[in-house]
Amino acid sequence: MSDPYGPDVLSGDWRARGRKLVPEVEAVAELVVELADGFVGAVVRVEKGNVGLEDRRGAVRWFPLGGGYLVDGEPVTLVAPKAAAARRAYTASGSRAAAPQRARVARASRIFVEGRHDAELVEKVWGADLRAEGVVVEYLEGVDHLPAVLAELRPGPDARLGVLVDHLVPGSKESRIAAQVSGEHVLVVGHPYIDVWQAVRPARLGIRAWPVVPRGVEWKHGVCEALGWPHDDQADIASAWQRILGSVRSYTDLEPELLGRVEQLIDFVTAPDN
Repeated sequence: MSDPYGPDVLSGDWRARGRKLVPEVEAVAELVVELADGFVGAVVRVEKGNVGLEDRRGAVRWFPLGGGYLVDGEPVTLVAPKAAAARRAYTASGSRAAAPQRARVARASRIFVEGRHDAELVEKVWGADLRAEGVVVEYLEGVDHLPAVLAELRPGPDARLGVLVDHLVPGSKESRIAAQVSGEHVLVVGHPYIDVWQAVRPARLGIRAWPVVPRGVEWKHGVCEALGWPHDDQADIASAWQRILGSVRSYTDLEPELLGRVEQLIDFVTAPDN
C-alpha cells in the first residue's frame, strides 16, 4: 500500500535540500580562476595543498586549495589534479617526456650561448631534453670570446660545438665572427634580436611589442625605462629579467626565430655519429 502521508520529511539528507552544490574542479595548468577580491590568474602549479596563480603581468601568487574561487563566474572548489603525472607527458619544449632514468654522462659536445640570460632561458624550455641527451650549456659572456674558447676546446667528430648568437644579421660583428669560426664540427646560428629578451613573445608581458630603444641608450635600461620598470642599477635589470623569465611557461611563449635555432643546435650536437 502507498503511504497517504508521503515520505518522511526527515529521511535522506534533509539539511542539503535547497542548497546549491559547489562543484569540485581540478586545478590543472592554464585554468583561469577568479577570487572574491577580483584577482584573476591562471594555474601554473599545485604544491602541498596550495595553488600558484599567475596574473596577466606574469606575477605568481599562492593560495590554499578549496572554496572561494570562481570559474566562468560560477563558484567552485579547487582540488589537486588526480592525474597530474599523466598530464606532464610533454616537456616545456614540446617533446614527449621520457620516463625517469639515471642522469646521462655529459657528452664532450656542448652548446654555448652568449650570456647568463640566454642560458637560463634555454634551461627553462629545453633543460629536460638537454639533460636526457647529456648536453651541457655554457655561456661565453660575449661573442668576442668565441675564437679563444674554440681554440682551447678543439672541436672534433666526438666533440661538436653548437653556438647560439644574439643579433646574427648580415654585416654585423656577430656574423663576421660566425663566418670565421664555423666548420664541420662547429655550428654557429643566431636570432635577429638585439637581446634574448626579445625572443619572449611580448604578449606574455601584457605589451603589444618590445619598445624601440634609441641609439646610444643601453638596450636593457632603455626597455625597462620605456615599460616603466625600475632601471637604476644592475639589480633592477636582474629583477626585470626574472620577471620576463617567469612569464615563460613553454616553447609557445617564445618567438620561432629562437625556437628553430635552438632545436637546430641540439640536433647538431646529438647527431648519431657524434
